[in-house]
Amino acid sequence: MNRLWTQHTAFALLGLTALMVFAALVLVLTFVAVRGAPAISWEFISAFPRRGMTEGGIFPALLGTFYLVLGTVFVALPLGVGAAIYLAEYAERRTWTRVVRIGVNNLAAVPSIVFGLFGLAFFVKALGLGVSILSGALTLGLMVLPLLIRSTEEALKAVPKEFREGALALGATQWQAIRSVVLPVAIPGIFTGVILAVGRAAGETAPIMFTAAAFWTPRLPRSPLDEVMALPYHLYVMATESTAFWKTRHLQFGTALVLLGLVLVLYLWAALWRARIRRKKRW
Repeated sequence: MNRLWTQHTAFALLGLTALMVFAALVLVLTFVAVRGAPAISWEFISAFPRRGMTEGGIFPALLGTFYLVLGTVFVALPLGVGAAIYLAEYAERRTWTRVVRIGVNNLAAVPSIVFGLFGLAFFVKALGLGVSILSGALTLGLMVLPLLIRSTEEALKAVPKEFREGALALGATQWQAIRSVVLPVAIPGIFTGVILAVGRAAGETAPIMFTAAAFWTPRLPRSPLDEVMALPYHLYVMATESTAFWKTRHLQFGTALVLLGLVLVLYLWAALWRARIRRKKRW
């Protein structure tokens, strides 16, 4: 009787916790949506900022965010997946392997501002890349790399061992078994990690404010070595550094709404795509 009561109590507490998290999410989204919806228009999405960012739109910041996220994926995806394959499939259980995993976990806990300072010192100054899309993408790629490594490694470990043994028994090499059997099964988990990394990279301000982002640019970037506007830094500038920030309150919430919508669409698309792949595999 006591065990049953304890079980029901634990389930009730867990359900209450989940409900509180969901309620907080709905509250934040509603608050931003109500205040930001009046600013959403075609001009807001497609125009350049005007008159000290008190009018106009966010098109350069939206496009700049897309460039930075795309660069982050190109930097982090091959490194993260490659490192995860090595750790999950090839690395033996030795002291240095455990040290590497501990290092990856610790790197995931490093504050984003530290990555920004590192990017400023190494990519911007030491390598001479300057404040540019390339510097920002490299910095963001390093920042999301631990997340991508851990999620990919867990996805690879979730593939049953029998799949590998069956491929090896048929004469495949270890790499052929990984490429043809393990990776296709692990793709949904890997893709989930990529989307989580993209969502984090799209919403970060500290790493790009030192390496890539500009207060304002008169034109769109023409090469990876150009600086760029980005949604999170644009929002930060309007809210804290604008000389007429009270005039841009609706634009601030509109920018926040677009950024939240962009991240939510990415997550929803990833969930639907993963569900579709799993349904195909069942057939």
